[in-house]
Amino acid sequence: MDERQALLADLASGDEARAEAAVKKLPSLGPGVLTGLRELLSSNDSEARWWAARALAELDLPETPALLVQALHDPDPGVRQCAALALRHQTSPQAVPDLIAMLSSEDRLLALLVADALVAVGKDAVAALLEIMQNGSSAARLEAARALALIGEPSSIPALFEALDDRSALVTYWAEEGLSRMGVGMAFFKP
Repeated sequence: MDERQALLADLASGDEARAEAAVKKLPSLGPGVLTGLRELLSSNDSEARWWAARALAELDLPETPALLVQALHDPDPGVRQCAALALRHQTSPQAVPDLIAMLSSEDRLLALLVADALVAVGKDAVAALLEIMQNGSSAARLEAARALALIGEPSSIPALFEALDDRSALVTYWAEEGLSRMGVGMAFFKP
């Protein structure tokens, strides 16, 4: 068994310490490790799929975001959450449509993690987030407002002003926070 196979076996071993140690070593093997991770993402074992997503978070390769987007649609909620968290570290504008679709998930932790991934994407996510502010569910608007506030893109100012009148106190809070972070509405006085 070569090192790649041994590390992939550790990843799927069910032993968290061995799996985490493998995660740290896998990036040194380069793109060749992706074949094994793809296989793990297709496993019947949800824990193996989770560890594959966890390992992908550490691999800075062009193929990584697409594999994580695939994991966003996993039947297991833990795998979806892990993939969303990993996409925060492996940002990709191409992931925006899939991330946006998850903002209205009933799994509120997933929605929160997806919004964090959209914040990491930054400016390339703003147009889609503005669309959610206009047409999304209340829960999705909350995460969109939070993401826009944290991104701080000036083109979101009109939508955040409009959100000051939202029925949700949390949407209003994030609209105020975003405007404040961008310095909108601040008055400066000379001493």
